[in-house]
Amino acid sequence: MAFALPPVPRDGPLLLACSGGMDSTVLLHRLAREPALRARGLRAVHVDHGLHPQSAAWAEACAANCLQLGVDLQILRVSVVETGQGLEAAAREARHAAFAQSLAPGEGLVTAHHRDDQAETVLLRLLRGAGDGLAAMRPLRPFADGWLWRPLLDVPRDTLQAYARDHALHWLEDPSNQSDRHDRNFLRHHVLPRLAQRWPQAGQSLARSARLLATQADLLAGEDQRRLARVQGIDPATLSLPALMAEAAPWRARLLRAWVASLDLPPLPGDAPESIESDLLAARPDAGACFAWSGAVVRRWRDLLHAGPDLPPLDANFSVAWSGREPLVLPTGDLLRLEPARAFDAPLRVHARQGGERLVLPGREHHTTLKHALQDLGVPPWERARLPLLSQPDGDLLAAGDLVVAARLQDWLDTQGARLHWEPGVDPRAGLGPLPR
Repeated sequence: MAFALPPVPRDGPLLLACSGGMDSTVLLHRLAREPALRARGLRAVHVDHGLHPQSAAWAEACAANCLQLGVDLQILRVSVVETGQGLEAAAREARHAAFAQSLAPGEGLVTAHHRDDQAETVLLRLLRGAGDGLAAMRPLRPFADGWLWRPLLDVPRDTLQAYARDHALHWLEDPSNQSDRHDRNFLRHHVLPRLAQRWPQAGQSLARSARLLATQADLLAGEDQRRLARVQGIDPATLSLPALMAEAAPWRARLLRAWVASLDLPPLPGDAPESIESDLLAARPDAGACFAWSGAVVRRWRDLLHAGPDLPPLDANFSVAWSGREPLVLPTGDLLRLEPARAFDAPLRVHARQGGERLVLPGREHHTTLKHALQDLGVPPWERARLPLLSQPDGDLLAAGDLVVAARLQDWLDTQGARLHWEPGVDPRAGLGPLPR
């Protein structure tokens, strides 16, 4: 049995994600039969997670099929680190990172997701209370330095099975696909077959619903961005609470999701907007209210919402001597350095805040509390907790990161033509990007 491929939506070469299973084996064979696709550039990539004793066999199956068809294959081996999101999600994250690394600028990553996969995705997201996520998988979207194309979303699994049988293709079955422990497998083996008995077009109808919902989501996305621009602060990681509260409640929920997505944070859980509405928007400005999920957090402080990675404070017992000649990596992953690199007259002590610190600011004669200085600068409490302090060996406070510098140290920096630089970094436990400044 043959099936037609939709037109390739963009120019550029193609990189097929090849797992060694039936779906990608069929797509590999089908793409390789198109001279025009070979001419524009066609190659394949296989990611070996190393999670199964027979994982090398999948790489070998991909290599054999690619060799037979004359398609270049790249095999990438990755380490999967599970940090609380589940092994399956961690493997997917590692796989996507490998694909992104392998993809050349302007190249299209091609995956073999088909109509049955789409129907399963719609049901899974429906059961998880998704909104725009019910649009499920898109046939085309940006990815890394190129784009991602799913040409089989209108092709049912039965058609792929018939094609594989007719062309005597060889592939391997993943034994985990038979386990009902995974939600997707449960739907595949028990729910969708029952639906198809009653409604033979169930898979097709679910896929069509996904397409319609995708169109509606795209229309709303434009309005989301226009409204988000009205409520977002100068710092993109903040939202103005008065501006947000001027929006109707349904729009507030959409704007929260759009805002979090724009910051490349994990998607908000289904009930997150309601929790943020009740626990943060209605809280006192100084209550320290927050909503945390998947290594990220939204906090309220004053008249702003702040979103970013949920990073830990600097350990209260941290204290080291620093000459200034080499950058200092802090336990939080932050970096403290002197630019240009040079040595202080004597090593300074870098330590965590203890409370009650005071210093003399440039242009002033009397001491100011560090707390008041940071409050005047609008530094949120959680960022203050990460600040490395620099003190003389006798305890005289000289700086808090690069945000507050005492007159004594500032005079020295000016004389040396140098500056202090505190660079928020990445905490290994967070798995997210740098802390917004």
